[in-house]
Amino acid sequence: MPIGFIAAYCLAAVLGAVIPSGPPKIPTTARSHEVLLVAAPIHYDFLLPLDAQTRAQFGFLQASGLPLNHLNARWLVIGWGAHGFHTTERYQELTPSTLLKATFGDRSVMRAEVLGPLANLPDLPRLQFDDAEYEAFLLAIADSFERPERAPVPSLDVPGFTPGDRFYAAKGQFHLFRTCNTWVSRMIRASGRRFGIWTPLPYSVSLSQWLYLKE
Repeated sequence: MPIGFIAAYCLAAVLGAVIPSGPPKIPTTARSHEVLLVAAPIHYDFLLPLDAQTRAQFGFLQASGLPLNHLNARWLVIGWGAHGFHTTERYQELTPSTLLKATFGDRSVMRAEVLGPLANLPDLPRLQFDDAEYEAFLLAIADSFERPERAPVPSLDVPGFTPGDRFYAAKGQFHLFRTCNTWVSRMIRASGRRFGIWTPLPYSVSLSQWLYLKE
């Protein structure tokens, strides 16, 4: 890509993170629900506490083998991305055609993984929600999955990054202007919380979280 385009894209990624989606909102109840942002090399995933509300919202994944109700299940890692790019474990294995698809348009997938207790919770960016915000946030994530009307939601037949993760068909197309990081901000904005209007890069998410989710 031309250097000028890359520079303009990076500048827009900063501006999109700084320009807020709306005015600050006063919570109706205490913001007692906490979600963490987990950084991968080029994107963020959500780390959701596996409380009763989260288990109920994502119970449709149980049939695929995701052990949401396991005795030791404590956290749900969940994220959205390009099919070809997101399901490739090592970036050195990416092919030019996969990169082109991710740039100009590829079908999307959701990745989910259940984790047990974390002895030392890492110092990760935190998001706080009140009851209504958290409900809307979880609903928006659940609505990102492609879900048959009656049949269970199947996992895709692709190798995972770990023995326990699963990939699923997702709604929407991935491309240069609609990345895994813009999905993160869409989910946060769906809750009603203020956030940047366009966050295509990891530092866009980090900047917007620093600006608007410390309120």
